[in-house]
Amino acid sequence: MKSSDETRSARKHREIMQAATAVFVAKGYDGTSMEEIATKAGVSKQTVYKHFADKERLFAEIVLATTDQVDQVVGLVTTSLGDTRDLESDLGRLARGFITALMKADVLQLRRLVIANADRMPKLGRSWYENGFERVLATLASCFQRLADQDLLHFEDPLLAANHFVGMLLWIPINEAMFTGNDKPRGQAELDRLADAGARAFLAAYRSKREGSPPEVESVHLLPSGRPSYTAQQSELAKKVELGQLRKEKAVAAPSPALSAGGKRKAGRSRKTSADGS
Repeated sequence: MKSSDETRSARKHREIMQAATAVFVAKGYDGTSMEEIATKAGVSKQTVYKHFADKERLFAEIVLATTDQVDQVVGLVTTSLGDTRDLESDLGRLARGFITALMKADVLQLRRLVIANADRMPKLGRSWYENGFERVLATLASCFQRLADQDLLHFEDPLLAANHFVGMLLWIPINEAMFTGNDKPRGQAELDRLADAGARAFLAAYRSKREGSPPEVESVHLLPSGRPSYTAQQSELAKKVELGQLRKEKAVAAPSPALSAGGKRKAGRSRKTSADGS
C-alpha cells in the first residue's frame, strides 16, 4: 500500500512540474500563479503546495531537472571521440548531435526563462550553467586533451578549444532563436550544414600538422628568391595572402610621398645655393 501511495505521489509531482513548465513558458515567471498551475495539472492548489513550498522552488526544480539531459550530451561526446579512428567524420557526427540536442524547442524555451530571471535568481542561473553547459565543456575539453596527447589536435588550452568548437556550432542558430523567439529557426538539414561547417573550421584551426596538413602547404616549394611558388592545385587564399605580404613589403620599402616631396625641395635648395655661390 505504501509503495502504491509513493507511486501516485511521484506521478502527481511529475504532472505538476509538466503543467508548471507549460505555464511558465507561455506566461513567464511573473505571469504565472500557483492557482493556474494547479488548474493545468488538474489538482488542487493545496496539492501543489504540498509538493512545492512556493513558486520559486517549483521553478528552480524545473530548471535544475533539465540538467539531467546533459548526461545524454556528455555521453555523445565521450562516445564520439573516446576512441576515434576518423577524427573528421567523428567530430562532424558529434557536431550534428550536439547542435540538434541544444536546439530542441523545450531547451530553448527554458534557456529564455533562465536568462530572463538571471538577475532575480543568480544562484539558480549559475547552478544551471555549472551543472549543464559547463559540465559539457569540461568533458569536451578532456576529450580534446586526449586527442592532443595522440597528436591529433594541437592547442595550448583545451578548455578554450572546447569553447571555440561549441561557439562555432551555436553562434548562428542560438542567437536567432533567442532574439526572434522562434523555437525552430532552421530546419534539420540547415542545422547539419552549420554543424559540418563548424567542425571543418575547428579542424582547420586545431588539427595537428602531423595528423593532416593542408595540401596547399605541402605542395609549396621555394623559388631562388626565397618566395613560395604556387602550383595550380593551391588555393587562391594562399596566393592572396602572399600577394598581400608583398604589397606590405613594398609599402615599407618605398619612401612616403611627404618624404619624397621634402627630399626634392631640399635638393632644389642645394642646387640654388650652389649656383649663388658660384
